[in-house]
Amino acid sequence: MQLTDQRDIKADPATVWAAILNPEILMACVPGCESMTGTAETGFEAVVVQKVGPVKARFTGVVTLSDMVPGQSLRISGEGKGGPAGFARGGANVTFSEIPGGTRLSYDVEANVGGKLAQLGSRLIDGFARKMADDFFERFQQAVEGPAATADGTAEGGDTAGGENDPGGGEKKKGWLKRIIG
Repeated sequence: MQLTDQRDIKADPATVWAAILNPEILMACVPGCESMTGTAETGFEAVVVQKVGPVKARFTGVVTLSDMVPGQSLRISGEGKGGPAGFARGGANVTFSEIPGGTRLSYDVEANVGGKLAQLGSRLIDGFARKMADDFFERFQQAVEGPAATADGTAEGGDTAGGENDPGGGEKKKGWLKRIIG
């Protein structure tokens, strides 16, 4: 399965780069991730629980970041073993480019599976892999940008977004990433 897509993130490239190297943020962005340890330099070990069609498995695996050009690009590679369910292996080439108002994050993802998972059929596996990649990068974008404001001025979840033009004079909310590094 191969997938190419991009997301425009409302944050400067340095902030986006710092986020993609942060294990806490990566753990929060991987759907079904129960634990993640390690560093960007040495690699991460993760435990992820996923259900693909009728097969539910706990995958233990490693994720490595390589080919890093600070602030510009990197490669994320991972491999997980799910016992009798089989294995999943994949990677993503990720590039960062500055755009007006933020950073364009572009990615090319490829994924392969084996074992019982491979017996489910390529259409089901491709759909699942596409959803996992989309979910990861959507969660990553939300982690960097913080809650999205709705048309009525409230953040998702009901918090008031506030700001200079807020008649209540509330302080503008920052995303949890910006509170950590800003």
